[in-house]
Amino acid sequence: MNLTRYIVICLAAIAISARSIAQCTAENTAFKAGEELTYDLFFNWKFVWVNAGSASMNISQTTWEGKPAYKAHLITRTSPRLDRFFLMRDTIQSIVTEDLTPRYFKKGANEGGRYYVDEVWYSYPGGKPHLRQRYVGRDGVTTEKTYDSPKCLYDMLSLLLRARSFKADNFHKGDKLRLPLADGHKVEDITLVYRGREDFRIKSTDTDYHCLVFSFVEYPKGKEKEIITFYITDDDNHIPVRLDLFLRFGVAKAYLNKSKGLRH
Repeated sequence: MNLTRYIVICLAAIAISARSIAQCTAENTAFKAGEELTYDLFFNWKFVWVNAGSASMNISQTTWEGKPAYKAHLITRTSPRLDRFFLMRDTIQSIVTEDLTPRYFKKGANEGGRYYVDEVWYSYPGGKPHLRQRYVGRDGVTTEKTYDSPKCLYDMLSLLLRARSFKADNFHKGDKLRLPLADGHKVEDITLVYRGREDFRIKSTDTDYHCLVFSFVEYPKGKEKEIITFYITDDDNHIPVRLDLFLRFGVAKAYLNKSKGLRH
């Protein structure tokens, strides 16, 4: 799993349960068109924290099949210093209707000089999700498939947009969440653990945040392995302000740098 995908899963991990996502539509209570979030990324290199790059996401108004919709757009890029070791330029977009139903997803990734593209188109014949998936690999070969499910399905950004309107009031420390995630060639579940609430202040600022804390975990050989710990504002905006990422090549952190156009 690459750095961009880690970040988006963190963003999406906001108090969501199987019962919460039983319906493919939902009321948006958290964001509006015009919202912009930017993050600074840091990487621990030989015991020194260096600037690793940046990430930014914006939400705009658009249309889909002639009806009003939202488009979320996320860009993640490494800094010139890190480009010498591993260049990354990822661009992701997702379109959802005003009632937060997923309709389209695309990810174009340039990672280490290798480029690939994921795309997903959603339709709902008989009220059940149907996916058309396309994946263009690093070798240029295109594969296409379809996927049907009795349950609602999401991509990285549509899951984020849906999850931001949920609350964590009914969660208890240690609760686990399983969330379905689709890309251009597969559908898989991710597992999140609720760690509780914690106050947090970003270094060199005077702003305190009361946060919900989650971890994304995997289970190699049946043992829990923590991949990310992240801090999400415990308010109506539900925006992440800190991400601690435990990657194969080291530890990275992301901190909210600036927010603009928040609904609340």
